[in-house]
Amino acid sequence: MMPSPFPGMDPYLEDPGLWADVHLGLICTCRELLNRHLLPKYVGRLQERDYVEYEDDPARVELVVPDRKTTGKHQTTPDIVAEPVGVIFENNLERRESWIEVLAVDTRDVVSVIEILSPSNKVKGAAGRESFLQKRREILSSNTHWIEIDLLRTGERQPFDEHIPDHEYVASVVPAGQRPTGLAWPIRLTQRLPVVGIPLRKPDADAPLDLQAALTLAYDRAAYDMTVDYTRPPKVPLSPDLAAWADQLLREKGLRKGVDG
Repeated sequence: MMPSPFPGMDPYLEDPGLWADVHLGLICTCRELLNRHLLPKYVGRLQERDYVEYEDDPARVELVVPDRKTTGKHQTTPDIVAEPVGVIFENNLERRESWIEVLAVDTRDVVSVIEILSPSNKVKGAAGRESFLQKRREILSSNTHWIEIDLLRTGERQPFDEHIPDHEYVASVVPAGQRPTGLAWPIRLTQRLPVVGIPLRKPDADAPLDLQAALTLAYDRAAYDMTVDYTRPPKVPLSPDLAAWADQLLREKGLRKGVDG
């Protein structure tokens, strides 16, 4: 297996057709690495939410047929050849997204919630975004710590009252006892993903979550190098300066041919 050629986030993994697989793998590796620091007082658990993405939802990127209804009369005589009937295909999609809850082992209370955003969470007017925003509102009005990780360059961004440096990606932590104050890690494509501190109950220290280690592990386990085509531009385009940087990087890694072929 070959590791990702990028030092931090791999922009080829932002492909909407691949992201569901990336998201699940990253959630699982984050939980795995985090549990090494949480046990025995705390434990990370995966949770899921479901929502329906209707045919006219802004986030629809592909057609999926989950069910169908048939019209017409049924032929019951066994010696009659089956004839086609008109059908109506429903294009509504049932979506499922996962996040991580950090639980206190003694009380089973939810101490922290960790969300890794998906493309539908960042599309204005989409059911996936409303589902995500509702979850964010619930947590921010509770005594639970909120951690939000955005490894996608497109879509709506989390608003910050303070100006933060230019970035392609961002991770943020909003501790329950410090709201509205929190921490944000603005991340450039050229940088390694950071280690984010996950708040726990006082007086316990934050648990470190190494996002780069989690992404590297998820990449290796899924063998993305077998199907990602680095000879072509990523599905989500890079800005001209980052495209030039990525092209040079991929040439140096032997994944693209140079000018001389």
